Amino acid sequence: MLDFDSGRCELEKNGFTTVDSVFSKEEIAEMLCVIEAADSSKSTFRKSADLFAIRQFLKEIPEINPIIFNQRFENLVQQFFGEGYFVVKSIYFDKPEQSNWFVAYHQDLTISVDKKEQLPGYGNWTVKQGQFAVQPPLEILEQMFTVRIHLDDTDENNGALKVISGSHLKGISRLAALDLSIEKETSCRVSSGGAMIMKPLLLHSSGRTINNSKRRVIHIEFSKQGLPAELNWAERNLS
Repeated sequence: MLDFDSGRCELEKNGFTTVDSVFSKEEIAEMLCVIEAADSSKSTFRKSADLFAIRQFLKEIPEINPIIFNQRFENLVQQFFGEGYFVVKSIYFDKPEQSNWFVAYHQDLTISVDKKEQLPGYGNWTVKQGQFAVQPPLEILEQMFTVRIHLDDTDENNGALKVISGSHLKGISRLAALDLSIEKETSCRVSSGGAMIMKPLLLHSSGRTINNSKRRVIHIEFSKQGLPAELNWAERNLS
């Protein structure tokens, strides 16, 4: 039985935790079948030699929602986060077997919203594949959680996340000052069907694939906070 108390303590202290066997092999296979059958010609699908990604994933492939949001997953979200949390962003990442794509250390500092509005405390606006993103006030980011559902066994050889434990407690970091020789760096191994739960402010990176193995992940962000009246979360209430 999962020790939620220990997991919550680890999440608050280190900024991340991992949970095994959230989904069965059959459920993972069903998810992959649904993804592979999707129409990849849409603008929210990004395909290259190093990465296949689907933005607004739960919106673009609604058939997958009942597979993901089963009773076990709903219970995990409630036990770790508490009441009132809802989906605000979802992305599917597929790092192919021979991918040379890597991501340097960063924090997830933007949220997805329905339009652009000039508001106090909201800045660094961007638009990717028709989706507006903005950096909100720090208190919104501090209350968010991310669940990364792993569809493949993942370790440091095929792009498992590396994280700096406890970095989520330091607010927005100056990446230029990051010294990996003195920081506690952890490689987050997760088995197929397992999940990594993390805080968006946690410093994290992803290395290149070197073992000719896929790394497919469903990334879902949760919040329970409202936004100013002028803005809406782009993917709220999709589950």
